[in-house]
Amino acid sequence: MYYSTHDLNDTIVALATPAGVGAIGVIRLSGAAAIRICNQVFKGKNLEEQDSHTIHFGTIREKDNRIIDEVLVSLFVAPKSYTRENVVEVSCHGSSYIIQQLIQLFIKQGARMAQPGEFTLRAFLNGQMDLSQAEAVADLIAASSASSHTLALQQMRGGFSDEIQKLRQQLLDFASLIELELDFSEEDVEFADRSELKKLVITIQTYLHDLIQSFDLGNAIKNGINTVIAGRPNAGKSTLLNALLNEERAIVSDIAGTTRDTIEEVLNINGIQFRLIDTAGIREASDQIEAMGVEKTMEKISQSALLIYVFDVIQMQPEEVRQDLAKLMKPGVHLLVIANKMDLNPYTKFEHYFEVGSRKSEVGSQDIDKMENVSSAKNPSDFELPTSDLSLAISKSQWIPVSALEKMNIPFLKEKLYESVISEQVQLDSTVVSNVRHYEALRKASESLDDVLHAMDSGITSDFVAMDIRRALAYLGEITGEISTDDLLGNIFGKFCIGK
Repeated sequence: MYYSTHDLNDTIVALATPAGVGAIGVIRLSGAAAIRICNQVFKGKNLEEQDSHTIHFGTIREKDNRIIDEVLVSLFVAPKSYTRENVVEVSCHGSSYIIQQLIQLFIKQGARMAQPGEFTLRAFLNGQMDLSQAEAVADLIAASSASSHTLALQQMRGGFSDEIQKLRQQLLDFASLIELELDFSEEDVEFADRSELKKLVITIQTYLHDLIQSFDLGNAIKNGINTVIAGRPNAGKSTLLNALLNEERAIVSDIAGTTRDTIEEVLNINGIQFRLIDTAGIREASDQIEAMGVEKTMEKISQSALLIYVFDVIQMQPEEVRQDLAKLMKPGVHLLVIANKMDLNPYTKFEHYFEVGSRKSEVGSQDIDKMENVSSAKNPSDFELPTSDLSLAISKSQWIPVSALEKMNIPFLKEKLYESVISEQVQLDSTVVSNVRHYEALRKASESLDDVLHAMDSGITSDFVAMDIRRALAYLGEITGEISTDDLLGNIFGKFCIGK
């Protein structure tokens, strides 16, 4: 178990700033004896007589009175601290030697080294924050864009937790009434109004559905979007990558097969990070190394959320474009078709490659629905499209004419990339789910509430309705930590850095 090997009543110590040489290092202690332990080696004011939230200058010395360093000591007296325990933060010079000497000195005085995430674990166990807020602490530390920072900060402040707790309390009230009915089952009384319960469950279901739907956006903001740039050799993939990044990141050459391995870079558009992956050109490989590059291209596409297919409007025929897309399109991957080198052929149109309107009449409406939904199919075998009919799965909104070399229409391409992630229905100022654990708990809670509605519509007895409500309550409780296990806490806090 995560924390059973150590007593949570111990006083813990760890470096709170990144390891390595720097101007300042901060060593954090937490526990009932934190102030006393620091005071035993501190030469200055008596720290045990000072107020909370005060800073004191002095020296820390060995038993032989040898000075290790001049420091500033910040005091946070329980319960007015991050962990709700006595907390001391010692700001020293950032020498790795000094830091290690101070930590070892505190350990000699009775502290022990903290485990990863143990400070935040104590904050959770002491009621300073709930579990979803604790997880947001790690997300805030790892935030690498404005959007991921905003998302983590919103969750850490507890807005999401408050909403979940309100929903859970409403369900709990009804569950209590149904449980009460079971105690009086022989008297055939009804304390819980079934119509009101049904309204509440439908309301909660609507809210949970919105949260579940927001996960795609939240996950994208938190982790970035895997975006593959693919196409045939000399289509202009590397030139497009350079244009998007506005720097010469990839080698550009007229020689086919220049890019043999993937090149990965991060592009930030309005706070959303796109992990751009420039791949080897798709063609019959001329040697083993190029063949490996093409194989890796197909692998990267299967792992991506967004595919940018680039083709040369001078060299490529419509049938060749459709053949490429038939090979490249994968279920669940959003596609943008980039018609490159438009400066050399400005009269190229979408209709020249995908004549959707003139051919819809040749197939039944059921076939059209199948073709237009090919990208959302869970299994590629669900839809078997002839190459000639692939155009019906491509809409004009996915077509973007550019000249990568001249950087023509690149701003519009960036807009389309951003729009592919941010929809009008989901805004950044609303509650957005970014945590996989929360997503799974919400999904299971929603399924349990589906069972509640089904049970009420089918006239199933109250004990089964109560059981389904309890199940939904348990899943919602997992999000905030009202229901947790040692294994769950170990999995969450074990991923934190030491000192947080």
